[in-house]
Amino acid sequence: MSEIISIANQKGGVGKTTTAVNLAASLAEKGKKVLLLDIDPQSNATTSLGFSRGDYEFNIYHVLIGSKKLSEVILKTSIENLSLAPSNIGLVGIEKEFYNPKKKNRELVLKEKLKEISDNFDFVIIDSPPALGPITINALSASDSVIIPIQCEFFALEGLAQLLNTVSLLKKTINPKLKIKGFLPTMYSTQNNLSKQVLADLTHHFKDKLFHIKKGKSCIVVPRSVKVAEAPSFGKAVTSYASSSKGSVAYRDLATVIVRG
Repeated sequence: MSEIISIANQKGGVGKTTTAVNLAASLAEKGKKVLLLDIDPQSNATTSLGFSRGDYEFNIYHVLIGSKKLSEVILKTSIENLSLAPSNIGLVGIEKEFYNPKKKNRELVLKEKLKEISDNFDFVIIDSPPALGPITINALSASDSVIIPIQCEFFALEGLAQLLNTVSLLKKTINPKLKIKGFLPTMYSTQNNLSKQVLADLTHHFKDKLFHIKKGKSCIVVPRSVKVAEAPSFGKAVTSYASSSKGSVAYRDLATVIVRG
């Protein structure tokens, strides 16, 4: 059975897609069979791996409406062991259907679709939209756990309570196994006092939910990095684009912790 991990934060610009793409790539580097599932209508995870709209006919929208099986839309990427279920702007159309109160089990559509491929992958990494709408609820309902990227900038913790309440509610109702795997500080700058303060606040509030490559060591943080920012424009994960960069090291460390369990 696959371990299914959502990358979620309803706040945009926190490094959510960057984390989904590079964690998936880093897990694949370790020999794990990985599916990156893009369910963000902006489809940034899809383009980050070098795919454009003309490269595929069907996407996750067709899976969610039932016209295609998940296995029929999965694409092979240039990274060994890493596959992609692409997204498209048309996915915004699914919101209306998911909001329909007459639709039974509308929170569990993605979970049902994932059953088909659950034995084919070691990990499924889900890149969710920057909103707590029906698509993100479907992602969390289908997941074993969620990783929450938090940028080390002003307003970093704004809105976090709403996400935590949503996770708690889903755990009590339709997905008892759902847990917070951890918080990942992103866009960290050693030259910025605000970054240091946000990291200190995270450590104070969520000390046991930060990722550590070794006990007693500082938690894993993703640095603010030109290489990390540039990689998507070349259609590559940063681990491929700038393998020895600090960003690559951070995501490989995160993958090591995830595989270790």
